[in-house]
Amino acid sequence: MSKITIGNKAPDFTAKDENGKDISLSDFVGKKVVLFFYPKDNTPGCTAESCNLGENYELLRKKGFEVIGVSADSQKRHRNFIEKYDLPYRLVADEDKKVINAYGVWGPKKFMGLEYEGIKRTTFIINENGIIDRIFDKVETKNHTQQILSTY
Repeated sequence: MSKITIGNKAPDFTAKDENGKDISLSDFVGKKVVLFFYPKDNTPGCTAESCNLGENYELLRKKGFEVIGVSADSQKRHRNFIEKYDLPYRLVADEDKKVINAYGVWGPKKFMGLEYEGIKRTTFIINENGIIDRIFDKVETKNHTQQILSTY
């Protein structure tokens, strides 16, 4: 798979959300999409990022954005995460990592000197025509909404 860059067509996908319902990127044609990949529900950085986007969800919608989160967590973990933090957007349960791999965000990581494979926290902004407009690979978890909106 080639690396996704700005100007590429965003890979379409169909996967299950937290309720087992299909969600496809093509459902959002005509809207800008914040597609954010994060390592794991209920961890400090992922919670900060998810809550920041949730707290600013209406602002993002007013600016024409839809928000979709993706991790390899199960539907049940996603439902619990959404309920615990009252998140207003859908989360893709990508346990088989098809979406994660399609976007090239799985790979080697380091934490406290240990190397392992995991999801690289990355956000793709997809325009109304399904083209990658922006890529954030240095996500400011506590200020991600402002990070996104500062480029629009």
